[in-house]
Order: sequence, then structure tokens, then C-alpha cells
Amino acid sequence: MSNKEKAVAYFCMEYGLSSSFKIYSGGLGILAGDMLKGAKDCNKPVVGIGLLWKQGYTEQKIGSDLRPYDCYPDFNYDFLEDTGVKVKVKIRLNEVTCKVWKVTAFGNATLYLLDTYVDENADRLITGQLYGWFGEERIAQEMVLGIGGVRALRALNIQIDVYHFNEGHALLAGIELLREKVDKGEGFDQALAKTKKEIVFTTHTPVKAGNEHHQHEVLQYMGANQGLSIDQMHRLGGTPFNMTVAALRMSRKSNAVAQLHGVVANEMWSDVDQRSEIIAITNGVHNGTWVAESFSKPSLTDDEIWKSHQQLKAEVIAMVKDRSGIALDPDVLLIGFSRRAAPYKRSDLLFADIERARKLFSDRKIQIVFSGKAHPQDDGGKRIIAKIVQFSKEFPQHVVFLENYDMVIGAALTRGSDIWLNNPRRPLEACGTSGMKAAMNGVLNVSTLDGWWDEACEDGVNGWSIGNRDKFASDEAHDAHDAKALYEVIEKKVVPTFYNDRAKWLTMMRASIDSCKERFSATRMVEDYYKFLY
Repeated sequence: MSNKEKAVAYFCMEYGLSSSFKIYSGGLGILAGDMLKGAKDCNKPVVGIGLLWKQGYTEQKIGSDLRPYDCYPDFNYDFLEDTGVKVKVKIRLNEVTCKVWKVTAFGNATLYLLDTYVDENADRLITGQLYGWFGEERIAQEMVLGIGGVRALRALNIQIDVYHFNEGHALLAGIELLREKVDKGEGFDQALAKTKKEIVFTTHTPVKAGNEHHQHEVLQYMGANQGLSIDQMHRLGGTPFNMTVAALRMSRKSNAVAQLHGVVANEMWSDVDQRSEIIAITNGVHNGTWVAESFSKPSLTDDEIWKSHQQLKAEVIAMVKDRSGIALDPDVLLIGFSRRAAPYKRSDLLFADIERARKLFSDRKIQIVFSGKAHPQDDGGKRIIAKIVQFSKEFPQHVVFLENYDMVIGAALTRGSDIWLNNPRRPLEACGTSGMKAAMNGVLNVSTLDGWWDEACEDGVNGWSIGNRDKFASDEAHDAHDAKALYEVIEKKVVPTFYNDRAKWLTMMRASIDSCKERFSATRMVEDYYKFLY
């Protein structure tokens, strides 16, 4: 069997297939959804394994106190196909029934979802809230995904050559594959060697402390170890048991999600012995989902580019008016900024020098639309959102925050903004695929040289860089440097070009599209997976 024919099971905790299908939280899920769509476009035998989240991630709204709050309605879907298959996973000595649904509704990508919200279970809400809990409940969710996922594939009689774990949440599928062999009489080392040949792993989180770990005693109590001893589990994931370390040791090859991230990941995990090689395969996005139809034509004139862009900008302005009541100006430079509200992403960097920001707004040089969610338990992220909402009250015609960020908002802003702003603290952004979507629609990136932009940026040609690749003694010094660089690039490069040099702006839009459309597509990513990983 050739590499291109290998059947792949892609395990992920979340999938962003459609805004209306509430089983995703953000970038990890969007990547997984685009991966499945890209695989289908390439006619590759890839199936997804995930969980059917009854209450999704969070519906995050802004309260009367101008702070975000979370709510969790139940969701029901009429497009799910009942496979008739149920599998059982023993969690805390109790048999948990997992119903298996099939999804082919979005881009014809094949996805199987496990669901514990069935009458047989006393605790039906294991698959209740995506990332809603930690500790025991998180382990229970990962047992359903990993152990239940492998058992679902067996029950469905789907033959798999490669098990691809997208982030460490899926690691327990590896423990289940190992258990299968041990139960057939193989020794631990022999079973591990065989299992390792079946698994590949994608690592994301570029901060060691952010990678999930659990105490061995809790894993034993939950049944996540599948009969392995604490010593055997320690050999895989150390003590405490680190899901990423175990995945690196149980896979034959791993990948980082951008070229810079490959350097960071190899440095970060250099002390892990017997781990797999980490190669860099930069993420891609599904053109059919994220590129506007008007920009998907093979060749466009400058007039067509500008006309199409102005129409998409008008659609953003209409959406903002409908959702917030704010009427933005179609003739003023529109900046888009939407992503998870994590402190390292520095959503509020534009306001670091409030007088300088105030001048940009008062001179009617820029207007900006923010959107994003914070993790329900991330108080720091919620404070950042509250701060931006406060600024939107101070600058009501220039700063807008759209609550309850989703794929609809993300698609509109990455298509219809003039500038896509991204200013994470380098090198903490693993990839950052939203900028790829913007670039393919002719929206010019203004970003720190982090994630994918570190390899894509041609400063002044297809977008602009914020700052440089210098290292700093402290976060405070780093933030001060990047804030100054952000103001300078907006004031001295972006604003003058937008208002005074339409020809150059159009040339840069064309360069943005041409340099990114194929290079950062999901189909290229899938082909790279088959060529270098599978």
C-alpha cells in the first residue's frame, strides 16, 4: 500500500465545520474541520473521530456590567446519521455507553462523534461542555474520545493504518491500542513498539506549562491506564503524567504547525528521551470555506479586486450595524481583530499608549472591530475583553466589540476588513490561521513575526511586520517595544498607503492573494501530511 492510500483516523477534541454546529471552541477545532474538508477535496481516506458536545463550548455574551459571562444552552441537530453503533468505556468502574453518530453534512467530510447523552448513562454530561471542566471530568472526556474512539472504529469495521492525534487530548487512544496488543499476550515493550508505528501526533501549545498533565493515582482510579501499571505509565508520560510527552513517545513521528513552531517545539521538548522526531508542517485553511467566491476566480483585474473587496467590506459594516447598532464609515480604514482572548495574544496592545490611540481615532484614520471569547475559567482573558468593551464605549464610532465570536463573524472579518491585525508575543503563537484566511481574500496582514506570518511575511509587499525577531529580558520590555512598533507601522506605512497610494495598496492585495492562496491551503497541508507524516 502506498503512502497516498493510507487510511487515517484523525482524533480531535473539537471540530469547526460550521458556525451552527457547536462542537468547536476556536483555532484547534477550525484546523480539524479544515483538515477533514481538505482531505475530502484531495480524495484521501481520512475519517475524523470526535465528541458530540451537548452544550458546545460557551455562548459568551457581554453583561450590563460590560463584562463577559457564559451560558450553556442544549443543542440538537437533525443532520446526524445514527450508525446504530454503541460502545462502552469503563470510567470509575462504571460502564459508560457511547453512542456513535456520523456526520457528512459539511463539505462531505466524514466525521464520527461519540455521545454519552443517552438514557443508559447516569452521568450523561461527560460530553456536555467542551473544555468545561478539569481534573476527573476532563479525563473522562478524553477516555471517551480516545478509548471510545478506537472501539468505535472497531465496531464500525473501519480499517485504519495511521492514527493521527491532534493535540494531547487524544493520547488515550494510544493507551487503548497498546492494551489491545497486551491483552493478546504481547509484552509491554513489544506492544509499544508496534503501537508506535501506527501513531502520528500534532503538537500545538508552545508553552511547556500549558501542556496537560495528570496524577497517576487519578488516572488509575478513572481507569484511563487500561490496566497499565504506574511504572509503565511513567515510562510513557513521566510523573506527573504529561499527555504531550506520552504522545511524543508513543508516536513514530510528530509535527509542529509552523516552521518557527518547529524550532520552538524541538527546543521545548529536547529533554524528552525516546521521543519521536518533530517536523514542521505549517497549517493550512480550507479555501472553499474561507475564501469569498469573488476572490476564488483564477485571475482578477485591479478594478475587480477593489470592487469585490468594497462589497465584502460593506457586508462587514452591515453585520456590525445589525449586531451593535454602530454605523461604521466605508471610507475609513477598517481593522479586523478576532481570536481567542488569551493574554499572550495581547488583544489590547493597540491601546498601550492611549493618547496615541485616541489621536488615530479622533483624526478618523482608523476604525477597528474586535471579537473573541475567553475560556470560561480564564479571568485574565475576560478582563481583556472587558477592557476592550470599555474602549468601545469611549470611541463608539471607531471601536466595536462583537460578542459571542463564531465562524460567521470570523469569516466576515477575514473577508471584509482592510487590515488583519495580529500581535501575539513572539514566539507564543503556534500558527494563527485566521491571518491566512484574510490574506487569501486580499486583506493585508499587520502582524508580529510569529506563527505562520514569520515565514509568509514580505514586509511592504504582501503585508507588514510589527517589530522584529529580537528577544527581550521581560514581557514588559517586549510589549513596550511591540506597541511602539505597532503605532509606527500604522501611522507611517498603513495609513499613508491606504489613503494616498491606492495603486500600491492594490498591488499588495494581489501579492497577498498570490503568495498565500495555495501555499497555505488545507489541500497543501493534507498533501504534506501524506508526504512527510503518514
